[in-house]
Parts: sequence; structure tokens; C-alpha cells
Amino acid sequence: MLTRLSLSKRSIGALAAVVLLGIGGLALVLYGKAGGSGNQSAGECRDAAQKSALLTPLAKGEIAGLRFLKAPRPAPDIGFDSPNGPITLAGFKGKTVLFNLWATWCVPCRTEMPSLDRLQTSLGGADFAVVALNMDTRNVEKVPVWLKENQISALTLFTDQEGKAFQNLRKEGLVTGLPTTLLVDDKGCLLAEMAGPAEWSSVEALAMLKAAAGK
Repeated sequence: MLTRLSLSKRSIGALAAVVLLGIGGLALVLYGKAGGSGNQSAGECRDAAQKSALLTPLAKGEIAGLRFLKAPRPAPDIGFDSPNGPITLAGFKGKTVLFNLWATWCVPCRTEMPSLDRLQTSLGGADFAVVALNMDTRNVEKVPVWLKENQISALTLFTDQEGKAFQNLRKEGLVTGLPTTLLVDDKGCLLAEMAGPAEWSSVEALAMLKAAAGK
């Protein structure tokens, strides 16, 4: 009786093990399928890793705080408004982009904006653009007035009055405050990030960004 009971327990245990193995195998298959898109996304920016490594030593002087990613990834495809209507960051593919988040109430941002304007004047064109996204959500009519008063004329006024771009970037762990700057290559891959202001028209910044844009 005890032998039969023991065998029965062993049979049940073996059956349970087979079921668990089957579930585990199915989970691995499903994980492989689910993870495939993530790996594919990372693969899209595999070539950007070499560019990131080459540019890393150029982050010095006025842009020493710029952190290059060892494993670049697709930049978040956030949306915002332009003078010609809604646009997305992906809409700039084909250009190397210095993407900056700023606001008129942010003192470091206000200090940084003239250098971004000079940078756009120097390098802006078919293969490079400074995209400065304004994050003011109140008294937005004052933003173009501020730009005019401070002679910021080369930069296009991009806006995000609802703050959605900021929230999406925060979820990605890419922004905690202003100003924040991201460097995105012409394939739409995020190469580097920086928290805080910089002198973007400095010799060091120009040298790095020229190399990033292949100039």
C-alpha cells in the first residue's frame, strides 16, 4: 500500500516537473519573441556605438558635462509644436540634432540660449540643427517677445505648452530638470545627454559637433 502510494506521489511529482518544464520552455519562447523588438531597436543603433566612442574624448572644456552613451539607443519619438504645425523628433532624421529643453523662467536656460543661437548660425543647415524646445506652460505669449528682446533669431521656436515631451523624457530617465540637452545622430540614435547649461558656441563644442555631423 505504501509502495503504491509512494509511486503515485513520484508519478505526480514527475508529471508536475514535466508541466513546469513545458511552461518554462513556453515562457522562454514568448520572452524571446517579446524581447526581439527590443533587441532589434538596440540593433538599429549598433553602428552609433563606434561614433559615440570616437566622440567621447571631445567632451571637454565647456562641454565636459556631456555624457556619451556606450550603447546608443533610438531617441524617444516625442512630439511638439512648430510654427508650421505639429512635428516629432523623428522628423529630423537625416540631420544630427542638438535637442535642448529650456524655459524663460529657467535662469541657466536664459544664459545658455545665446550660445545655442550662435551655434545654429554657425553649423545649422542640411546636416545639423539645434532644436530648442520651449517648456513654458504659462504666459506663453511672452516667449517670442523674450527671444526678440534677447536677439535670439537663428533658432526656430518649438513649443510644448502641455509639457508632454518633458513627461515622456522623464519616464525614459532622460530629464530631471532644465536645461537638458540630448545629442541625436542623423539615424535618430541618442548619442549623449547633458543636464545643465553649457557654452555651445565654444571651440570645444564646435569641434565635437562638427565631428558628430561629419563636417
